[in-house]
Amino acid sequence: MTKEGNFLTYCVEQYKYEKNMTGRQVMDLFSRYDVLPYLYSSSDPLHEAKAKFIVEDIDIYIDACKKVM
Repeated sequence: MTKEGNFLTYCVEQYKYEKNMTGRQVMDLFSRYDVLPYLYSSSDPLHEAKAKFIVEDIDIYIDACKKVM
């Protein structure tokens, strides 16, 4: 798996754990708001961030998407 692929998997798992969600729930949420492309494009700056910051960043991104929709 690529570095980016490993990072995306890590983000999904951390989000799932922090939010007490199933993998399916996370993937449905991420699909609805195009989170994976966002994370992919942000993988370099976020790669060194702590899990809690990544989860918070995802929540901020999702909230911003909700406001636009």
